[in-house]
Amino acid sequence: MTHTARRIGRSLALVLPVVLVLSGTLAVTSVPWAGSSSQTQMLTASSENVPVRAKPRAPQDILRDKLLAELQEEDPGVALMQLQRAVEERPSLARHCRSIARALGEAAVQHYGPVVAQTFSRPACDTSYATGVAHAS
Repeated sequence: MTHTARRIGRSLALVLPVVLVLSGTLAVTSVPWAGSSSQTQMLTASSENVPVRAKPRAPQDILRDKLLAELQEEDPGVALMQLQRAVEERPSLARHCRSIARALGEAAVQHYGPVVAQTFSRPACDTSYATGVAHAS
C-alpha cells in the first residue's frame, strides 16, 4: 500500500506543477487585456499621468515667499521686522537673512519705486535690504 501511495505522490509531484503552469498560462491569455493577434496591447509602466511628488521646500524659501507676500500686502518695514523676528526665533535662518533681505529690497523697488523703497530701510541683516534696493534701482 505504501509503495502505491509513493508512486501516486511522485507522479502528482511531477505532473501537478506542469498542469498548474499550463493552466495559468492559458488563463492569462484568455483575458480581455491580453489582446488578440489583430490588436496588440503592451502592459508596461507608463510615465504619463503619474503625479510628481513635490520636493519639500526649505524653511528659508518658505520664509522668503511669506515675506514677499507680506511686502505686497503691508509694507517692506513690516516684512523686515518679521524677518528679524524669524531669525531670532530660528537662528538657523541667520545665514539666509542677507539673501532674503536683498530679495525684499528688490521687490520693494518693483512695488514702490526706489525712493519710497529706501525709506523703509532697517538695519536688519547688515543692511542687505538697502543693497537690494540699490541693486534694483
